[in-house]
Amino acid sequence: MRMTQLFGQTLREAPAEAQVASHQLLLRAGFIRQLAAGIFTYLPLARRAMTKIENIIREEMNAIGGQEITMPVVNPADIWKETGRWYQIGSEMGRFKDKAGRDMVLAMTHEEVVADLVRQEIRTYSQLPRLIYHIQTKWRDDPRPRAGLIRVREFTMKDSYSLDVDEAGLDKQYRAHYQAYFNIFHRCGLDVIAVGADMGMMGGSMAHEYMVLTDIGEDTLILCDGCGYAANRQIARFQKPPAPAKAPLPIEKIATPNTTTIADLAAFLDVPTSKTAKAVFMVAEMVESANRRTGESTSHPISPSTNPQSMLPNPEQFVFAVIRGDMDVNETKLANVIKAKALRPATEAEIRAVGAEPGYGSPVGVRNALVVVDDAVVASPNLVAGANEPGYHLRNVNYGRDYTADIVADIAVAQAGDACPVCGSALRAERGVEVGNIFKLGTRYTEALGAHFLDQDGELKPVVMGSYGIGIGRLLACVAEMHHDDYGLIWPITVAPYRVHLLALGGKEPQVMETAGQLYAELQAAGIDVLFDDRDRSPGVKFNDADLIGLPLRLTVGWQRLKNGEVELKRRDSAERLAVPLADLRPTLQAIIAEMEAEIAKTVVEMPFPNS
Repeated sequence: MRMTQLFGQTLREAPAEAQVASHQLLLRAGFIRQLAAGIFTYLPLARRAMTKIENIIREEMNAIGGQEITMPVVNPADIWKETGRWYQIGSEMGRFKDKAGRDMVLAMTHEEVVADLVRQEIRTYSQLPRLIYHIQTKWRDDPRPRAGLIRVREFTMKDSYSLDVDEAGLDKQYRAHYQAYFNIFHRCGLDVIAVGADMGMMGGSMAHEYMVLTDIGEDTLILCDGCGYAANRQIARFQKPPAPAKAPLPIEKIATPNTTTIADLAAFLDVPTSKTAKAVFMVAEMVESANRRTGESTSHPISPSTNPQSMLPNPEQFVFAVIRGDMDVNETKLANVIKAKALRPATEAEIRAVGAEPGYGSPVGVRNALVVVDDAVVASPNLVAGANEPGYHLRNVNYGRDYTADIVADIAVAQAGDACPVCGSALRAERGVEVGNIFKLGTRYTEALGAHFLDQDGELKPVVMGSYGIGIGRLLACVAEMHHDDYGLIWPITVAPYRVHLLALGGKEPQVMETAGQLYAELQAAGIDVLFDDRDRSPGVKFNDADLIGLPLRLTVGWQRLKNGEVELKRRDSAERLAVPLADLRPTLQAIIAEMEAEIAKTVVEMPFPNS
């Protein structure tokens, strides 16, 4: 491609709203342009890089048995209502009506469509296992798009779906994806880690996220250097410091003026925060039953004793969470254990309506609340808790004697320095950006849509599914985020839009432009993709744009070297400049390209599957 013909241009400065390096550089280098919040146009340079990423993904998916299809972006809402996600997903789902008044969905993922395909195509066990995938546009109306392509509303995703007869087959395909994803990211020049993850709206029994460690990440990861434990903080576990075993003491009401926080209370009573019970008041928007599609709205808290046949309409539920004062409530864990669609802080009026008091709350005596207690509280005797009366607390509050819970579970946030749940070593925290995820879905979607097969014994069983996603634009942005310097981008050879940036510093010497044009044709004929800067611009502008765009190799044709029958060759990731005779140029380029590809290939290694 000649730069005089290239659509798009470089910018000297990035727009003020571009805060992270990848966003700034992709804008300045002429890769992307923003149309609206979280909605971008990919210009030719970005499109070429994304195509290379997509082809790497295709190769790895095909290698584990994948078959590429294309599924629609627009879905009838009926299939989403069958699984219940029409009711469970909030405003981020794109909903509209067609001309006939039918509810329609802009797909944010394709589990429903796959399950619908399965119930049409799969009849017997002999048609399984199967693995299908596509690379398709998605829409999620994220309320907080940010950081350029890192968090958008419209995006392209590779999503694949495994179909199996049983959990053993799912486990095999899940492990195959686990390694294939590492291969994809490593081939794109990204160093990633896999962490245990929340299943979220996807559901299922297991999930992993692939994370690029970077300070711009919104996710906090909890990691152990001792045994390799890794999890998103949303689900991370840790060994909780045990409380000394003591006999329950009589409960005692004490005056504690102006102690509305745990820190104030502990200081006033001269006790460690671990001897206090913290009250957290939330209102949950509960997951709604699939009966909603027949007109019966049936939201409900989930506890071991819940009978789905006796669910009562209750779109919101007051949640009284109790945790030890030296810990904090993890809202994702809390939402998961009660099967909540969303959580929000309760208002003071709502708190008082259940018999509690803001700043002095206690589970003792509350009413019409779902009480969820952290497991460390159950094992901690004689805690100080609120008295549900301004200016007063209760000493020696004991779980089981003074109050009970609807649910006891781990609802605590893991922090850096906590003990690893596996080996006991100190955990550390890192920030990360998620570039891919894999889920064991099981039969949630196939049971809902009646996607069954006949097994070897003639018994009808639901197909067992897995779901696996990679965001293409986010992956491109993460490569840019991790591969740049003060001058611009530095693309890995495997995903660079072009491998060679050819600069003609012609000036008044026609032989320079003539030679550059010949090299451009010869290199393309040899299968080396080239971006040819044939513009009538100064050498400084051309060098700056070459650094900004960041192609792996820069080839400069200038009169001083050309007089000696040479051209200058430079790797973007190195300061070294080589004078290469014209006769040796093509084999030299091919050798360096092979060397750079080999450097990437060395990173593609077998990764151990985690034991926990």
